[in-house]
Amino acid sequence: MTPYEYNKCVDLFSDSIYRFALKMLKDSDTCHDIVQDTFEKLWLRVGEIAFDKAKSYLFTTVYHATIDQIRKKNRLGNPVDLEKVNESVSSISPDLKEILNRGLALLPEDQKSVVLLRDYEGYSYEEIGEITGLNESQVKVYIYRARLFLKNYIGKIENVL
Repeated sequence: MTPYEYNKCVDLFSDSIYRFALKMLKDSDTCHDIVQDTFEKLWLRVGEIAFDKAKSYLFTTVYHATIDQIRKKNRLGNPVDLEKVNESVSSISPDLKEILNRGLALLPEDQKSVVLLRDYEGYSYEEIGEITGLNESQVKVYIYRARLFLKNYIGKIENVL
């Protein structure tokens, strides 16, 4: 990859990987650091990575960095009580996007990442498998389980509207 292609990668993919990291972590400062570290890693391997493989490399690197941050946070955090969250959702009537974001925050890290890659970023099952290190059938199962959880979390659409 040439320096021109590297700069083109920054222009093309920095927003996408930032959005992905932000959906995973909900912490803007940490996400900026992760994106910067990711592009630094790409720069250090600029001679080894082809331009057409750069997007996959970037998302894979961001994925692993966000998973590391989540695991670090989980060691220090508290478990979520789903019943209390459901009560608060039914008592307040926020918009659907906010409810979906809360539901996404409750998903296990693997399910959350594959749903974000599939539904927000538009990757195919095969590409998600390459990024996450999962096989294609595992990706499909995680997406199914995540969507089922979100469906149950939201409940009937009449409850939201």
